[in-house]
This record gives sequence, structure tokens and C-alpha cells, in this order.
Amino acid sequence: MHKNQDFTVSVAPMMDWTDRHCRYFHRQLSSHVLLYTEMVVADAVIHGDRDYLIGFDSAEHPVALQIGGSDPDKLVKASNIGAGYGYDEININIGCPSDRVQSGRFGACLMAEPDLVAQCFTAMSEAVEVPVTVKCRLGIDDQNINETLPRFIETVAAAGCTHFIVHARKAWLQGLSPKDNRSVPPLDYDKVREMKAAYPDLEIVLNGGLETIEQSLNETQLLDGFMIGRAAYHTPWELTRIDRDVYGAEAFAYSREDIAVMMIDYAARREGEDRSVKALTRHIMGLFAGQPGARLWRRTLSESNAARLKPSECIEAALNAMIQARAAA
Repeated sequence: MHKNQDFTVSVAPMMDWTDRHCRYFHRQLSSHVLLYTEMVVADAVIHGDRDYLIGFDSAEHPVALQIGGSDPDKLVKASNIGAGYGYDEININIGCPSDRVQSGRFGACLMAEPDLVAQCFTAMSEAVEVPVTVKCRLGIDDQNINETLPRFIETVAAAGCTHFIVHARKAWLQGLSPKDNRSVPPLDYDKVREMKAAYPDLEIVLNGGLETIEQSLNETQLLDGFMIGRAAYHTPWELTRIDRDVYGAEAFAYSREDIAVMMIDYAARREGEDRSVKALTRHIMGLFAGQPGARLWRRTLSESNAARLKPSECIEAALNAMIQARAAA
């Protein structure tokens, strides 16, 4: 159990991955982990199909809405809508490196505009009662992060922000693709720890390259939490350690097969009303990662999906294939 009672463990917001169905699946693996939506642009929250974009199951709590934008008025409107939906936290994205982000003036390019970020934070935090947080990078392009990162944190903290999630890499907006920006720039965990030492009253959470709960705890002994990204998606069973190993709660009691049955029931409930539930079969590909039969599980899910079976039928077929293979072994 972690000595810091306010220690926060979360699953990162990831485009095309952490939709409501992925989050529901992850919630079955941990009752304590904080879940995040994919980034939703403020304009989309205001003008789009809200139930489709930001609707969620009450079982997902605690869950945070991540918003992208740089217009304080639009961010206020989007934050109010998100708070009205019942989100436990509103997070502003200052880390996404995509081309669309640069043309829209939000995401990682805002690392160069700390005063604007502070203005946005002030407007959002005054508009809603739930916590507003910031997720950022170490810096962008040729910034000297020894100078620019402290200035960014100081400026936004002066506006009242107390919780920063720091992806411990630079984002190279010139020359690297969004995909490469998730892995090519070198990790610098020490720089994140430096920020905590420099600003001990702030909550500093580490993100980037964390693979296991053990590694994450080792790297964050002096920090206020960690956020797992791709590892939570590809090896989701790691999440089952969080409740016991971090929060001192009871050990996880279900088997992978139990979780598969839960997801069959969930998919069956959603199929008639939500076209997006078909993504669920992709989100649970990693359920048996590292276990005998993992390839059979993935292949059966893919083949059943290609055969246009309903998601519940795809999962049931994959589970039956696993059970039969183990009986024959």
C-alpha cells in the first residue's frame, strides 16, 4: 500500500482506445483506478452528439473528461457540459502532438503558451465545482526544458492548478509523427521528479513508458501518482494489482474467464442501442496476454468479428474456444 493516501493511479486518455466500452472493461479490473476519456475537442462537446461523445456508464466512476482547446469561453462551455454529465474531473490536454492539434491551437503546442493555459485553467476552474487538472509534456521541439517547464508549471500553478500529469517526454511537433511522439523522444523521469522537488505543494503524476505496476511504483516513490498508457491496453491484467498493491484493498478475486463472462453480458446489454459497442472486441484483445491460449483468444475474436457476429457472440465464441482448448490439453 502506498504511504501517500492521495496517490492517484490512472489509465491515460488514448485516442481510439479509451472509449466508454474500454473504460467499462478496465473498471472490472480495478475499482480504484481513475479512468479518462479520449480527448474530446471543446467544439465537439458543445456542438456534437454529446451522448455518443461523452456519455458513460455510472459503473465507470471515478472517471475524468479530457478536453482539448485554447479558447477559454469554449472550454468553459465544454467543462460545464462535462460536469453536468457527472464527470469526477475535467482535464485539459496540453500534450497531444497531432497535426490537427497544431492547426487547432491546442494540445502540445500550448506548452509554448503558458499564459494562455493559465487563462483557460482559471476560466474552467471557476466554472465547475469538480477538480480541473492539466496533462502536459516536458516541452516541445527546441525548448530548453530546464527553463520552459518550470515557467509553465509556475504560471499555471499561479492560476490555481494543483494537479499536473506530466508525460515525461518532449513532443517534437516538427519532424515526428504523432505515433513516433509516443515512443521516440527519450523519457526523462528525473525531470519530473525535479519538478516535484521544486514544487512540493503541487501534485505531480508521472506518465510515459510505464509497463508494470511494480515499475510504476518504483519510479514514483517521491511523486503523487502514475498514469499507465499503452500497457493498460495491451496487458490489462496488470490493472488487477492496483487495488491491493497501491490502495491496500482486497486482492482481485475474479479470473480472466469471469471477466470474459462479464463482458459478454455487458455487450449483450449495449448491442441494441449503441453502434460503437463493436469496438469492445478490440479493447479486450489483451485479456489473456501472456497466458496459454492468448493467440487463440485474439484470433477467435478477430475471426468472429470478421464474420459479423455481434460483439457478445464474438466474446462468447472466443471464451468457448479457450475452454475447449484447455479441456483438450
